[in-house]
Amino acid sequence: MDSGYGRTQETKHAKPVASGGRITTEVLAGEVGRLRHVWSGPSTGDDHKATLLSLLGEKLLDKIDLFDRVQLAYVVNTCQQSETMSEAGRKLFAVTWEKRQTANDADRLRKYLARFDLDWQEVKQAIR
Repeated sequence: MDSGYGRTQETKHAKPVASGGRITTEVLAGEVGRLRHVWSGPSTGDDHKATLLSLLGEKLLDKIDLFDRVQLAYVVNTCQQSETMSEAGRKLFAVTWEKRQTANDADRLRKYLARFDLDWQEVKQAIR
C-alpha cells in the first residue's frame, strides 16, 4: 500500500533492529541523521525531524511538507506517551470528543497514521 509519500509496505525499515539482521544504506542514513540531530545541541526549531527520522527515514521525510511533519511529529510523540491508541486519540481529539455523543478517536488516529503508512505498533516501538 502506497501512502503517496513513496513509502510502501515493502520499504518499511525504520525499526530499532534491522530486519533479517542486515542494515541497509537507507536505515543507516536515517539513523545517522537522527543521531546528528540529537547530538547537535540546543533546539533549532526542527525537533520534529529527529522524531520522524527513525520512523520514515530521511529520503521519505524529505517528501513530506513541513506543515505535515510538525503535526505528524506531535501525533507520534503523543502516541509514544500514551498507553493505548484510545488514550492518544482522546488527547489529540479532545475538543471534538467533548462535542460528540459517541466518538471513536482510536479509529480517527489509526486513519491519520495510515496516511503516512504508519501504524500504532510501529509508532510505539520507534526509537525515541
